[in-house]
Amino acid sequence: MTTETLNISEAQLVEYSQAHNEPTWLTELRKEALKLTETLEMPKPDKTKINRWDFDSFKQHETTGSVYQTLEELPEAVKDIIDIDNSENLIIQHNNTLAFTKVSDSAKNDGVIVEGLSEALVNHPDLVKQYFMNETVTVDEHRLTALHTALLNGGVFVYVPKNVVVEHPIQYVVLHDDEQASFYNHVLISTEESAEVTYVENYLSNASGEGSQLNIVSEVNAGANSKITYGSVDYLDKGFTGHIIRRGVTQADATINWALGLMNEGSQIIDNTTNLIGDRSESELKSVVVGTGSQKVNLTSKIVQYGKETNGYILKHGVMLESASTVFNGIGYIKHGGAKSNANQESRVLMLSENARGDANPILLIDEDDVEAGHAASVGRVDPEQLYYLMSRGISRQEAERLVIHGFLDPVVRELPIEDVKRQLRDVIELKVNK
Repeated sequence: MTTETLNISEAQLVEYSQAHNEPTWLTELRKEALKLTETLEMPKPDKTKINRWDFDSFKQHETTGSVYQTLEELPEAVKDIIDIDNSENLIIQHNNTLAFTKVSDSAKNDGVIVEGLSEALVNHPDLVKQYFMNETVTVDEHRLTALHTALLNGGVFVYVPKNVVVEHPIQYVVLHDDEQASFYNHVLISTEESAEVTYVENYLSNASGEGSQLNIVSEVNAGANSKITYGSVDYLDKGFTGHIIRRGVTQADATINWALGLMNEGSQIIDNTTNLIGDRSESELKSVVVGTGSQKVNLTSKIVQYGKETNGYILKHGVMLESASTVFNGIGYIKHGGAKSNANQESRVLMLSENARGDANPILLIDEDDVEAGHAASVGRVDPEQLYYLMSRGISRQEAERLVIHGFLDPVVRELPIEDVKRQLRDVIELKVNK
């Protein structure tokens, strides 16, 4: 496959980079990445054939949106998922335009950086370069990471200095309401020693995504004794072809916890991996998926434990409707040297129609003796005894199924750290279940 299939040239990418005042190192990296797309192989997700998926077609590389001066000017769709009276740290992307940024005075005074990635590349180019595509994800990992790097057109940068605890969550909202838009967003979150931050992102569509791309990379770096909580609700149109990477690295005594509502309507490959490098570091990786129509979702959740006395826990719940299908790959990997570590995982898929499919594959890889590890997996249909119990109390079958689904997904939903985002996820689940 060559770059002739892409609707953009090297000269256009250079022009885009220069127009956005990007540092020279990124301009050169874009050019290198574009060349790599000609030779690198596609990723090979387990049990999912993607040879006919279109990852190249897009209508426009950059689709502009509005810029807002106040919270009151924000679109109603955005207002619905933020606490407009109490939101202190907020960044809005409207299509591919950085539309609004608000950072609390306390965070600014403590040296916290919360900026759109395009802004951070101008204001802090060396700091961005320190973390961008050089540890958790690499440009040449496969063809889709090269595409992401070449076509980067949005994202956010969060940096928290040593000993700083960010009091209010940081919320990043991406609003899609232009049919021409594709998203090659990149999220960089880094905490120094003994820092703490909660970050939540939301993707939402008010337009068709037919023929558009969703190629997202998040890199999360937790310094020693720091803590990062990462929440997300993704709900973009079924027209998007999706490839999403979210990866984290922990130093000694650090924590990265994930709570992800993976509600996009289109078929997608998702890779969520945490590398526990430092001793006594830990990660909880919790995600929910609801599949509808003929949607295909391949979700790999992986925790690799290098340090001693680390703890990794994976929890995934999925509900498949109509002819949707999912593959859940859960991987707990304790490396040699990771003595006294714990690796546990649980994957469960609930199928609500005869044509729905679920595949849960728990994998434990253990290269050390003195450890604890376990896994559980189940794929099945709604428990008839649960339905009978609810229906015997006068509840209709449809309502009984709805209650069972919400209860089934709630262990992840309740982990989201912002109440309005929890409500959004519950509302999205309701929409998908009642289609």
